[in-house]
Amino acid sequence: MQISILAALSGSGGSSSIDATVRHLAQLRDEGFGRVWMSQMPFEPDLLTVLAVAFREIDGLEVGTGVIPIQNQHPMLLAQRALTLSLISGGRFILGLGMTHQTVTEGMWGIPWDKPIRRMREYLDGLQPLLAGRPADAAGETVTTRGALQIPGAAAPEVYVAALGPQLLKLAGRRTAGTITWMTGPATLGGHVAPTLREAAGARAVRVVAALPVAVTDDVDGARAQAAEQFAMYGHLPSYRAMLDREGYAGPEDAAIIGDESVVAERIRALGAIGVDEYVGVVFDASPQGRDRTRALLRSLS
Repeated sequence: MQISILAALSGSGGSSSIDATVRHLAQLRDEGFGRVWMSQMPFEPDLLTVLAVAFREIDGLEVGTGVIPIQNQHPMLLAQRALTLSLISGGRFILGLGMTHQTVTEGMWGIPWDKPIRRMREYLDGLQPLLAGRPADAAGETVTTRGALQIPGAAAPEVYVAALGPQLLKLAGRRTAGTITWMTGPATLGGHVAPTLREAAGARAVRVVAALPVAVTDDVDGARAQAAEQFAMYGHLPSYRAMLDREGYAGPEDAAIIGDESVVAERIRALGAIGVDEYVGVVFDASPQGRDRTRALLRSLS
């Protein structure tokens, strides 16, 4: 099982988020991580623009988006940006897509949050031919994409879809490299996500990428309290609340992987045994020493 890590767009003090992100990604590369995933929050700088800078500054590191929302960006525009990043990076960019939450889509953007399966399918109908260097001619109910791009030398990035429900998992299995999950526990990953995705994929190889909070610590109760506070919103967002309920978890702190080195290593290895192909560690310890300890354990498992 591949071990990756989540990095965040962040700046501190007088440092810009771009400079801070480049430094952080370089540090993770130098520590030995080969792949990093990064999320796009609606209030943060544009992730793909920041990655254009980072890829020029840092070699030897793959970066995937976990995830880019599709509702506020046309497939042709995203294809342009993704292929440009692939060109800049020499093929080190991975494109993770997802449906953002209703509170963002309708509350912030004024875009209807409906027909999620149709929206993603029609989005892929327009996006994937363009990524492969072919013209798109996809007339849809939610989005229409027609035309071609001319970006010579750009390799098509792998596409992943964040999927939790059965229909979206089946779409991801039929059409993409796999799925990215967050705050989803082992019973759901092994009994629902992996088998649904792979059954839809048939003979084609697909991957389950699972991100979960992690802290290597001797203060388990303190880390659980921190996880409960830091990730509280995921206990209320409907899609994640459903995943927590499937596991019988009271809150996000129950999904977090917390303990000393032996406990954390055992729980991460167990994910590989149930069909997870890549674990993404979301290191959340508030102390620099705790974060260093957790990253060291993740590196040892790579």
